[in-house]
Amino acid sequence: MTQGKPIILAPAPKREIQTRIEKLHAALNAQNNDWDAAFIVDKANQYYLTGTMQEGVFVLKKDGSHAYFARRSFERAKRECLLGDVYPMVSYKDVLEMTGENIQRLYIETDVMPLAMFGRIKKYFNAAQELPIDKIMLKLRAVKSGYELAQMEEAGARHGYLLDSVVPGLLKEGMSEAEFIADLYSEMVKLGHHGATRFAMFQAEVVTGQLGFGENSIYPTSFNGPGGMKGQCPAAPMIGDWGRTLKKGDLVFVDVGFGFNGYHTDRTQIYFFGANPSDEIVRIHRQCMGIQKRIAAFLKPGGMPGEIYRAVMGDLSPEFTRGFMGCEGSVKFLGHGVGLQIDELPVIAEGFDEPLVENMAIALEPKKALKNVGLLGVEDTYIVTGSGGRCITGGEKDIMAVGS
Repeated sequence: MTQGKPIILAPAPKREIQTRIEKLHAALNAQNNDWDAAFIVDKANQYYLTGTMQEGVFVLKKDGSHAYFARRSFERAKRECLLGDVYPMVSYKDVLEMTGENIQRLYIETDVMPLAMFGRIKKYFNAAQELPIDKIMLKLRAVKSGYELAQMEEAGARHGYLLDSVVPGLLKEGMSEAEFIADLYSEMVKLGHHGATRFAMFQAEVVTGQLGFGENSIYPTSFNGPGGMKGQCPAAPMIGDWGRTLKKGDLVFVDVGFGFNGYHTDRTQIYFFGANPSDEIVRIHRQCMGIQKRIAAFLKPGGMPGEIYRAVMGDLSPEFTRGFMGCEGSVKFLGHGVGLQIDELPVIAEGFDEPLVENMAIALEPKKALKNVGLLGVEDTYIVTGSGGRCITGGEKDIMAVGS
């Protein structure tokens, strides 16, 4: 990316959307050939299958026919949807004309569909069996197309510029974490960030990411990641702390997603403000850099995430594992898929034993908490290739000393 480059937001090609639906249809048949229809209500999944993101439902039938029913906004759905069959919807009764009432086996998103919503669906359909579609959708989305990779590579270039060239100039002595986040978000939007950092995990509220000065970067949080964040108050734990101001000698932890045209990259950069980090801090940080390089070398088609996790963790000394991947209750993964949402498949962790596929996108984030200092380590987004992970966010970097 070059500074001042125009922002070009191109929709997915219509043929790509059609191919995604065809792949979904084939995957549903392979999972269970005895099904009648699939209802998609999750907005990220709707976007993946239609090119728009409205309040509505995408319907796919066993015979391969499909349609999009939009409650609000139907007018916007007509403008943006890349499918021909778009209909207004007041209630699920409007779907009956396409499907009929006798839907005995219905694929639904059991991870995200509220029970009340499913109750409204059952009011009009005689579904005797609900089949989970969540993992099938995630597996389809895990392998990126050329179009998707282009969006993510642009996101990665802008992401790298943000953390390497913009953030150092934002950090000022005496500023609060909240002020830093406000300035950072403004610069992200100017660089083409699409304004939201989307997660699939239940009730995850994230504005830009996890950011903290010093010990606040390891403050306990319910967010399932190695970092911490104190936030403004218990009711707003993901917004910066007004009371924690930046002083010389502080570590600054910045872990943010950058979204471009719907697609994200994930990266972390550590800074030291007004001073150089100690030799011990540099040593620990560089060890995390080495771990990231080792994991990236494993990111080839056919690699097993669980085996990669065990191989890497098995080589770490007991001393280093204390505080590795979190100060309190370390998280049990080394990387995660990324795309339309930050937390996708695959996950580099125990229990994930389906082989990697070329063009999967994975964020690797080996990090280690150091008490009274903060969180050290790195995170970058990689693409699975035949020669190992190809980084699209710039690659692991040393701690950046700024403000001196």
